[in-house]
Amino acid sequence: MKARDKVLIVDGYNILRSGSRYRYLRENPDWTDEWFNKSREVLINDVIAYMGRDYSTAYVVFDGTDNPYSTGEAETIGGVNVVFSPAGTTADTVIEKLSHDARERNREVMVVTSDASIQDAVFGLGVDRMSADGFSREAQLLDEETAQDEAPHVKRKNTVADRISPDALAKLKALRDGYQ
Repeated sequence: MKARDKVLIVDGYNILRSGSRYRYLRENPDWTDEWFNKSREVLINDVIAYMGRDYSTAYVVFDGTDNPYSTGEAETIGGVNVVFSPAGTTADTVIEKLSHDARERNREVMVVTSDASIQDAVFGLGVDRMSADGFSREAQLLDEETAQDEAPHVKRKNTVADRISPDALAKLKALRDGYQ
């Protein structure tokens, strides 16, 4: 089944700051690069799972405006385009441009952010929006469904022997064994 021509655009750091699912990553951070990498990795994995067959393209946009080495080039991880905005350009600007370009090509677009200014800007383009907590809930549901799918389901077969008294069962076994 081919994916519909839908684009998912996620405001990376906004989701990590505002999404309830990522709270555990923020509770006792050590503020090292490792902490940031771990947070981004969790979010990217959630976007990969959420993208599924519903979206043909997905972007996770992180703010790289203060990084003089950031070029804005996308790196593809698990089918998701991970973008750090170019130096001097905010993630908001990149998200708005990606949304605009996709809508110009008549593609359906979903932007995930709790940033009101981005939501307002993309709403005028006819883009659907989802909050950070909305995405957090959806990602949690996907995790729970996956866990249920992976858990072994062994059905117990109900037999006559399970439903009769032990005395009756013993007599039946004796009869069976006597005819052999």
